[in-house]
Parts: sequence; structure tokens; C-alpha cells
Amino acid sequence: MGPRRHHAVRKEHQPVPLPIWQELLAGMEMAFLRISPVFWGYAIPPGDGSAVVVVPGFLGTDLYLGQFRNWLERIGYKPFYSNIGWNADCPNLLIRQHLSRAIETAYQSTGRKIHLIGHSLGGTIARAVASQTPDRIASVITLGAPINGVAAHASILRTAQLVREHILQQHGKNVLPDCYTASCTCNFVESLRGKFPKSVRQTAIYTKTDGIVDWHVCMTGDPNVDFEVSATHIGLVFSPLVYDVVARRLAGQ
Repeated sequence: MGPRRHHAVRKEHQPVPLPIWQELLAGMEMAFLRISPVFWGYAIPPGDGSAVVVVPGFLGTDLYLGQFRNWLERIGYKPFYSNIGWNADCPNLLIRQHLSRAIETAYQSTGRKIHLIGHSLGGTIARAVASQTPDRIASVITLGAPINGVAAHASILRTAQLVREHILQQHGKNVLPDCYTASCTCNFVESLRGKFPKSVRQTAIYTKTDGIVDWHVCMTGDPNVDFEVSATHIGLVFSPLVYDVVARRLAGQ
């Protein structure tokens, strides 16, 4: 954890040379997780039964977060699926048609404010939702999420452009012309531009060995809520270092 460092100003959606090959190490991180005491609930604060909605990253579904949700349940929380399906659609529509319902279900299950945890783009979506409905959200934890602009590996940006073209073709006039860009004026983008609600506790976990997203844009700029770990981008959902930070932040530490 440390203060945010300044870096060269980049144009929106400009590709960044990142060590994407290191993402192959995610399998090793997954293997080490199961032998970690944190994975089995040792040396971390227990949960208080709060509901937690976990949001998948770009091109991901709820399926790859199964181990993460199982761990949350094991340490004392009530995890919920995001139900957004494949995260390759207009974020505004994903929130309105799916995620908002999942959040309401989670909220009603306990009658208390819930926690949101989002990986990569899922974290960006989670922050937007928290800004829109702070009365329902206790905290937001982002894992390698581009919350301060878009800066990623060239292959990711090319894939995002293909997704954008598909969105425009599929939804037509039901989405804005600039959908899936930072220039869009939808509720999703506008929520990210506004001031984050003080009532929602925030945590931004990032890794400087991220091979997908430029780690500089994954920080809030507040050293009290920005946490650096050693992991790959994909491995952020399998790293015991991340699990330890998540457990403590959920407990308010």
C-alpha cells in the first residue's frame, strides 16, 4: 500500500505495453490458494452474516468466481451471484436488467446494507452501482478494476471494440451511440464521473504485475483504501493475499 504515483497522461483507450504473458501464472496462484490458511478461514476476522454480491470481469461469468463465493460463505458471509450472465454487454443494461435485481435480493435477505466485490470491469460496474444506490451498499471492493480511465493491453482493447460493435448491432437505438466508450453519457459512465458517496466504504486492490490493465488506473489515489498485492490480473480472484485483504476490509479493518 502506498501513495499514488504520477504517470504519463495517455489518450483514452490507448494501448499499454503490459506483461500479459505473466497471466499464465494464474494457474499456479489457484493451486497455492488451497494450501493457504486464509482459504480455510484461519487468522482472518470472521464474517457477520452480511450479504455480498460478487461481479465478474470483462468476458467473464459468475462461474469462475465460484471458489471465491464458497470462501466468503465459509468465513461467515452470504454470497450472491451477480446474475449478469456474460460480461460482454452494455454495463448500463447489465445493471438495470440484472445486477440491480441481484442487489435487491441480497439486501432483502438480511435487511442490511450489502457489500459489492468486483473483479476487473466488474469492479467498475460495482462502483457505478454504489454511486447510484448508496442506501443499499455498505462497501465496494475492486480487484484490478479500471476505475480511473481505460488503459489496458492492446489485445484487450481490440476485443472491447469487437464487443462494442456487437452491442450496437444487437441493441440498436436501445443504447447510446457512444456506448462502451468513456464518451458515453449513460447513467453508468455518469455515475463514475461523480463524487463517490462518503457513506460507502471503498477498497481498491491492485497489482503492479497486472498483465491486462494498467495498475495506475486501478487506484483511487487514497493510500488508506488502495492496497497493493503481488498477483496476476486473473489471479486476483485466487490469491490468498487478496483474500486476506478482502476479509479484513469486509470486517471494517
